[in-house]
Amino acid sequence: MPSAAENAAGGAAVGQTIDPYRNFNFKLEIQGVVEGHFTAVAGLGARIHPIRYREGGTSQVVRAIPGPVEYAEVTLSYGLTRSHDLWDWFTKGVEGAVERRNVSVIILDPKGVDEALRWNLINAWPSEWSGAPLDALGREIAIEQVKLVFDSMNRA
Repeated sequence: MPSAAENAAGGAAVGQTIDPYRNFNFKLEIQGVVEGHFTAVAGLGARIHPIRYREGGTSQVVRAIPGPVEYAEVTLSYGLTRSHDLWDWFTKGVEGAVERRNVSVIILDPKGVDEALRWNLINAWPSEWSGAPLDALGREIAIEQVKLVFDSMNRA
């Protein structure tokens, strides 16, 4: 029987199967954006750059210490609507007045209702916009993309 601390930390009982979350059960919260029909989030990631050095003397061992942290650009894909929220946020940067906002990528539980976990992107701003490809013979939804850069990320 797991202890209360193990249950509180999300630990599983012996023999209990925990299914992973599905990649389609997500939503986004962007400070100041009311509408957004998001279809995909790509590029969540971080990297700690190693700084390599060799000690003096006769040692041939190359060691590494942690260096600067770099966060990957996150690409948001969304269905084109009449909403100007994301476009206006991007154009503020084009005009030289970058507006930083907090963005949360939220994974939902299997029922698609309650929050299971989230990644918070702190001080994010759009660095790139891509318009929807248009095709007179196509039947797909028009999907635009915005790439976000941000200062830091945490998982809650």
